Amino acid sequence: MSSNAKKRKKKNFASFNTTEAFKQLSLTELLLWHVDSQPVAPSAFFQERWARLQCFDLQKYEESKKIVIDAICEEAIQPYKKLKIWKGADLDSDITTGNVDYLITERKAYIETPYLCIVEAKKDDFEQGLAQCLVEMQACSWQNRQREQEIDVFGIVTNGDGWRFYKLTTEGEVYETLLYGIAHLDEILGVLRYIFQRCEQHLS
Repeated sequence: MSSNAKKRKKKNFASFNTTEAFKQLSLTELLLWHVDSQPVAPSAFFQERWARLQCFDLQKYEESKKIVIDAICEEAIQPYKKLKIWKGADLDSDITTGNVDYLITERKAYIETPYLCIVEAKKDDFEQGLAQCLVEMQACSWQNRQREQEIDVFGIVTNGDGWRFYKLTTEGEVYETLLYGIAHLDEILGVLRYIFQRCEQHLS
């Protein structure tokens, strides 16, 4: 059978529902994750940019939400000069395939493992976002293992206003935080900094 025929048999990330995603990862439940992070106050630059972004509709459409997500991720990742965020990147494993809203890897001119963190942006459907996040984290982990890189992979599901964070361990367990609201932006930035710091540590 040709490689193209095999590729067509792979299941797209977006086609998974929550039940299918749990079964795909052999999960029966998610473990509660209390992230040991400290709040981070937004910089003056971010506050000025945030004020300027109000000329956009930031609520109604999924693409609008991504403007918010872009700004927050950009603010949080600044101290970590070894990391790069790719939008709409291709990702696949031996059995799944698709595009990831945001993929975080080492900062290079090209995408290469280790795949460190993914962000799934959904307008309001956190359940569908979770399903995609789970199978995308699994695909990142699979890609890393092909190159003998055994590390935890992080995931984020957000609609811009609410943020939930995930960790897929090398043992196959998945941890999930409570929902963080944008009214507590300093807490969201704190968790993002915590995750990005560990992503950068994985590079060494």
